[in-house]
Amino acid sequence: MASSRRRTLLKVIVLGDSGVGKTSLMNQYVNKKFRQQHKATIGADFVTKEVLIEDRLVTLQIWDTAGQERFQSLGVAFYRGADCCMLVYDVNAKRSFNALNTWHDEFLTQASPSDPKHFPFILLGNKIDIDAGNRRAIPEKKAKEWCVSKGNIPYFETSAKDDYNVDSAFLCIAKLALEHEHDQDIYFKTVAQPAPDTEHTSGCAC
Repeated sequence: MASSRRRTLLKVIVLGDSGVGKTSLMNQYVNKKFRQQHKATIGADFVTKEVLIEDRLVTLQIWDTAGQERFQSLGVAFYRGADCCMLVYDVNAKRSFNALNTWHDEFLTQASPSDPKHFPFILLGNKIDIDAGNRRAIPEKKAKEWCVSKGNIPYFETSAKDDYNVDSAFLCIAKLALEHEHDQDIYFKTVAQPAPDTEHTSGCAC
């Protein structure tokens, strides 16, 4: 019965420069729609989608913000409680790739995850459909090398317009977040269990 399934809410943050296709990716994933023209996202917005992962009902709450620098003042409220982070760049725009380090570090600074080294990130190289790849500025190899340098995070090349790899990318980050959540639960339970011997030795002996 569906009602007996365990429900989980995951907050997914989508980051990257303005114009890389963050909103288009979200719209394609949630609504299966692509619009050629998009207004720049002002402030923050989120959409939700329910998915079934290994008999577990998961609600993805996917947050989007405009990539322009002035909106980075959204700060802590936007990032707080994030379970995973999807970084997006445009394979045809070198500047958007060069900005990934800034976005990655900005997220870790603002979200302050308890285990930053193992926090679930994923990288998307979007707009691979443009001009059949002839305008491409960043080779796939370079993007994968960047992922290795950040702890071997997963990498997907996507097209929001053609709905290529969009579902796979969101499913991947959701699974990573669930695995991380499980690992964190085990870690905190382990930490919370006091060792029997220490209780006797930690008190004052006088």
